Amino acid sequence: MPTPTSTPTAAPPDQSDGDPVIRVQHLRKAYRQTVAVHDVSFEVRRGEIFGILGPNGAGKTTTVEIVANLRPADGGRIEVLGVDPRRDPARVKERVGVQLQESTLQGQITAREALRLYAAFYADPEDPETLLRMLGLQERADTAFDDLSGGQKQRLSIALALVGRPEIAILDELTTGLDPQARRETWDLVERVRDSGVTIVLVTHFMDEAERLCDRLMVVADGRVVAAGTPAELTGATRGARAFRLALPDGHTPSSLGVDTLPEVTEVTPTQGGWTVSGGHRVLPAVVRALDEQGVVPDEIQTRTRSLEDVFVELVTRTERNS
Repeated sequence: MPTPTSTPTAAPPDQSDGDPVIRVQHLRKAYRQTVAVHDVSFEVRRGEIFGILGPNGAGKTTTVEIVANLRPADGGRIEVLGVDPRRDPARVKERVGVQLQESTLQGQITAREALRLYAAFYADPEDPETLLRMLGLQERADTAFDDLSGGQKQRLSIALALVGRPEIAILDELTTGLDPQARRETWDLVERVRDSGVTIVLVTHFMDEAERLCDRLMVVADGRVVAAGTPAELTGATRGARAFRLALPDGHTPSSLGVDTLPEVTEVTPTQGGWTVSGGHRVLPAVVRALDEQGVVPDEIQTRTRSLEDVFVELVTRTERNS
């Protein structure tokens, strides 16, 4: 058992840092006529925060529940820490901690009692008092679950996922329903858990959360992987696309000036006080040239840097159109 001043540590790794600890190939899962996961493949490397990003109903939770051996797959190959969890669940169980989206506790159990109960399920658990201190719950240790705040309940969920000293922690929709301050405190906590040696799989539909926390991520839509990479790689994957905000003098619109028919323009959408014009990498000079040829001086042109949210909306919209 650790000393009272120690922090949770992962079990000794059996692979070198950066090697995959999770491998999923061609995963498929259907519920009668509804296919939740069509064909999902990805790898998670040791020591990283790997994000699974997607809209509600995209198959994110089903995917991680299969990886955690909480739900059977209909097809595909799964390897966790070098083991197929379906064939040898005992070798994986204590090495993977899970915080599920819908997890809850009996209302009157205290944080300390819950941690001690979960610790009893493991041969060599983390000290509950150490987890209470690490997660800032020591002052609420004897508070009933129903009386904890939303942020405190999430901290307790993370503590329960860590009590077995896992090498991998799966955290599903961790900050849903939290206020902005509690969300940021939870983000800091997730980063500290990763820094302690635990590989994290983070399921989320929040763009800012994925951009802030994830070393790498994959975007899932309609049960399929539609993009994968670092946040910087994903936002740069469409670097050929450009967008800017355009405000025109009274009496003029992009349509009346033919802006929306220019070959460089792919979309014109109204925004407050103007329009957002999107297109290829030459869209801005093409629009400026077209306005100049008609003697129109725009009131405002404001360029925009593409965010992860821009890329996410584009990918999901494209998938929905093609499905």
